[in-house]
Amino acid sequence: MQKSFTDGMGQEVTVNFPPKRIVSIVPSQTELLFDLGLDKEIIGLTKFCIHPIEKFAERTKVGGTKKLNIDLIKDLKPDLIIGNKEENTQSDIEELSQFFPVWMSDIFTLDDAMKAISDIGELVDRSPEAAYLNHLISAGFNDLKTLALQNRIDKKAAYLIWRKPYMAAGKNTFINDVLVSNGITNVIDAERYPEITLKKLEALNPHLILLSSEPYPFKEKHIEEIQEALPEAKIMLVDGEMFSWYGSRLVKAVQYFFEFQKELY
Repeated sequence: MQKSFTDGMGQEVTVNFPPKRIVSIVPSQTELLFDLGLDKEIIGLTKFCIHPIEKFAERTKVGGTKKLNIDLIKDLKPDLIIGNKEENTQSDIEELSQFFPVWMSDIFTLDDAMKAISDIGELVDRSPEAAYLNHLISAGFNDLKTLALQNRIDKKAAYLIWRKPYMAAGKNTFINDVLVSNGITNVIDAERYPEITLKKLEALNPHLILLSSEPYPFKEKHIEEIQEALPEAKIMLVDGEMFSWYGSRLVKAVQYFFEFQKELY
């Protein structure tokens, strides 16, 4: 039977329900689909959809999130494509939408992420499983917020995602909302992902500089160059998946942030 759903961008998407041939083009949402109990239904994913790794190896790779292999996707004949406004390229999505149902998420906050989990659960006929994941995420992040208050964590931070040029996660991003949940104020006032120099960063005087493992793979060697410019700041390497993946990875993120907060007391 056919069933219609409204996606995260307010567009109506009509699918054969439940969908049997799904192409997922966003890593965090691919992991979510597997954690909802889907398996053979997921016929295609991107080269970055590495979790769970044993499932990744068995599936057709349809390119990268920003540069999809449209012809290969057409050959797979999916009955549903699941993407994200920020992570995928508009022209790719517009072309695919001419041939297949494409459901898009648009996520800025933890609440947005939980709604997307619920919506995707409904879309793929896994609502109880999605509700259980959201229960774990909601309880976990409420505990994290409580702990941050109890332990008086009140740090100013910059979260860097790129080098040459340096780029930071600003306001109106999912990463910003995750920082706030852990008692951290983002010193970057600009929205989205602005470029920033170390000189400008020094003027903002953050207590913390968080260096993400993705999309740029910051390593120990990068700490030194930043520490030289900001000798007073505490510089930490952090797991970018925990801060920026907005699917079922958030369940694992709760434990990660319990440990992360301990380093901030």
